[in-house]
Amino acid sequence: MASNPNGQELPLVLLHGLLGDGRDWQPVIEALPGIACHALDLPGHGSNQGVRVTGFDQAHQWLCDALKALGIEQYRLAGYSLGGRLALYHASQSPAGLQALLLENCHPGLPLAERAARIEHDECWARRFEREPLTEVLADWYQQGVFADLDEAARARQIAGRLGNQGQAVATMLRATSLGQQQDLAPWLVSTRLPVTWISGSRDHKFHQLACQLVKQGCNINHLTLDGGHNLHAGQPERFASCLRDWIASTP
Repeated sequence: MASNPNGQELPLVLLHGLLGDGRDWQPVIEALPGIACHALDLPGHGSNQGVRVTGFDQAHQWLCDALKALGIEQYRLAGYSLGGRLALYHASQSPAGLQALLLENCHPGLPLAERAARIEHDECWARRFEREPLTEVLADWYQQGVFADLDEAARARQIAGRLGNQGQAVATMLRATSLGQQQDLAPWLVSTRLPVTWISGSRDHKFHQLACQLVKQGCNINHLTLDGGHNLHAGQPERFASCLRDWIASTP
C-alpha cells in the first residue's frame, strides 16, 4: 500500500488494476501534496497476496473493512481497470461515506448473454497464471489490444514490474472478479446521484468507445478524455493528478 496520510481534503482512496499494487499510484500521489491519499493493495496483490475473495460481494466487504481499519469514514474513491470495476460495484452498494467516484478506463459490465463467454475467456488466462512461468504469461498478457499503445521498451518495463506477483493469487482474483461475474452497472449509472467522473484514453479504442456509449445511454457521468492508452495514470501521472485535483475541487 502506498499512502500520503496528510492533508485537509477528504481522503482519496485509490484502487489499482490486475497485476499491480498500491505503489503504482505513487507518482500520482507525489503530485497531490495536501491530499490524504491511500492506495490500497487489492486482494491477491502486493501486501495482500494471501487475501482471497470469491466474488464482488466479498471484494466490497473487503474494501469496507479496509476503510474501517484505516479510520476512514467519508472519502472519495478512484479506481483503474479492475480497481475501477471494484470501485463501481462498491459505489452501487450505496456505502454511507462515499462522496464521489472517479473511474479510469473501466468496464461497466456485460449484458447477460455475453457473460458466460467472458468467464470462459478469463478461465483460460487463470489456468495459464496457475500453471505456466509468470514471465511467459505476462509476455502474452501485455500483447492484448488494450495495451497496443505500449512500445517494446514500455512493455518490457511493465512485465518486469509485475514479476513479484504469485500466479495462483492472480488466478484466484481473476476468477473471482471476471468481467463475466460482474453485473451490468450501466442502469445504476443512469439513476445514481453520486458524482461520477469517467476518464478514458483516446488511444484505448475499446474503453474510450465504452465511455462514449455510456454518455449516449444517458448515464450520469462526467466523461473526460486524455490523449493516451489504457493505463493513463502510469503514462502521464502529472496530467492524471491534475485531473484528480480538478475533480476534487468540483466535488463536495
